[in-house]
Amino acid sequence: MILRAGEFASIDVDTHRKGWWRTFMGVAASFALMLAAPALVVAADAPPAGLPSWNDGEAKSAIIDFVTRVTTEGGPDYVTEVDRIAVFDNDGTLWTEQPMYFQGMFINDRIKAMAPDHPEWKDKEPFASLLKGDMAGVAAAGEKGLVELAMATHAGMTTDEFTKIVKDWFATAKHPRFDRPYNEITYLPMREVLDYLRENGFKTYIVSGGGIEFMRPMTEQMYGIPPEQVVGSTITTKYELQGDTPVLMREPKVDFIDDGPGKPVGINKFIGRRPIFVAGNSDGDYEMLRWVTSGAGPSFGMIVHHTDGEREWAYDRQSHVGKLDKAMNEAEQRKWLLIDMKADWNRIYAFEK
Repeated sequence: MILRAGEFASIDVDTHRKGWWRTFMGVAASFALMLAAPALVVAADAPPAGLPSWNDGEAKSAIIDFVTRVTTEGGPDYVTEVDRIAVFDNDGTLWTEQPMYFQGMFINDRIKAMAPDHPEWKDKEPFASLLKGDMAGVAAAGEKGLVELAMATHAGMTTDEFTKIVKDWFATAKHPRFDRPYNEITYLPMREVLDYLRENGFKTYIVSGGGIEFMRPMTEQMYGIPPEQVVGSTITTKYELQGDTPVLMREPKVDFIDDGPGKPVGINKFIGRRPIFVAGNSDGDYEMLRWVTSGAGPSFGMIVHHTDGEREWAYDRQSHVGKLDKAMNEAEQRKWLLIDMKADWNRIYAFEK
């Protein structure tokens, strides 16, 4: 069961304004850069032990120093293992978010794949503009139009059906710039940090504005983070019977937006402990950075600053995807480590020679 165009009257656009709107704003701005090239997914190489993709310097030393302090028994900053919680944003922090969010690319590809079963889309906006490659037309549909695109591809099916669709997409789609499967477009230095933390008794979580059931099928393979340790935005699900088979149906209505101020709320709701380590890359992570690093004990905040326009992208204050302005302004004041991707990382992706 897939929702037909016109079946979105119940969508409350205002509820999407802070989270899904930020996530899918890149749709109108960047769809023109998409390519459609099938490929087999190759399992991402396991990162080597330690932090070898980090250049020696203040950033690498700061991470190691914090972990050493909180894991040294008898030390003044020792933290018991049960409280060693680390949370990571996903888009732009663990995997690439340019030229647009992976989930936006997924929406683009799904609309095109579904179009033969929806002849009415030829005359209905913003579907018609997207199918013609008219990005100005997609943008003209505004927030409500982008929400329609999102719900057409994310709702009206069971959770199991959606999981299969996501897995199939990751198994065939390639990133438009690197011409590689999306599961290879993850940051090797950040995967090393995840492993390093886990080796030192930390439990690692993803806390992202992206859709939780878009990320969960892939996070264990990509990062070693199981589905139950992923917090993200959700749409409502409803229990029902199909014949005599119980299923969870995905409905076209937002349940929880895990972005901006929603991130600390999500951490409290789904994790139940205040983390002591937090990593993000944009102003969408600002409230999470503030909350995590305001705890009573030792804490560590870090921001991935995209400064490498050759190996990746260079962007911050004016970017339509992953805007970093307020959080960067306050990084020094709040003692958040501002990672310089170009200077601090000797490799960005595992496939680099």
